[in-house]
Amino acid sequence: TVCSGTRIGKNCEIFPGAVIGVIPQDLKFEGEETTVEIGDNTVIRECVTIHRGTKDKWKTAIGSNCLLMTYVHIAHDCIVGDNVILASYVGLAGHNVIDDFAILEGKVGSQQFIHIGKHAFVAGGTLVRKNVPPYVKAAREPIGFAGVNSIGLRRRGFADDDVKSIEDLYRQLFVLNNSISKGVEAIKESCEDSSYKEELLTFIADSDKGIIRGMI
Repeated sequence: TVCSGTRIGKNCEIFPGAVIGVIPQDLKFEGEETTVEIGDNTVIRECVTIHRGTKDKWKTAIGSNCLLMTYVHIAHDCIVGDNVILASYVGLAGHNVIDDFAILEGKVGSQQFIHIGKHAFVAGGTLVRKNVPPYVKAAREPIGFAGVNSIGLRRRGFADDDVKSIEDLYRQLFVLNNSISKGVEAIKESCEDSSYKEELLTFIADSDKGIIRGMI
């Protein structure tokens, strides 16, 4: 069922039972003209639900080359990047941002206003209440750092030196220091300047909700 306000790109596959572009389940919604926008080559499997945006962002957006498996729910104002995989029964509450190449395993549930960074991997059944930085694996209850997604990065063509640079950053942040603030200072002082360093520090600074905890 594809409702008014839906925009779908080229070569997408939509399977039986999917419902796309219905009005959001948000009591503040006042009937605004909002949209769902889907990129190219995205696969939407059976019984996926994707709701229109509200006046907050005016759209819910799914990128290109994504795979949304059975019974995924994407609520209002979510922004999902390119090459994202959401496995069966993933539920995204409103206003989530999922960056490129992130993978969420089955039955992951996130609360509102969560940000999951690019190339992150969230293990099945995890409840996401804090932001997940880029390039990491996250798991357990409560959610925490479970290592760098090094296998996934190498599969996507990251050089060994780049993976090592990312591992060094997260070693300072989550392993060698007992608080995020101390980890951030250690990264600034001891890690070489790189795009990965800048990206991580910016992600943390922009995370009003805070980020996941370190290893336990």
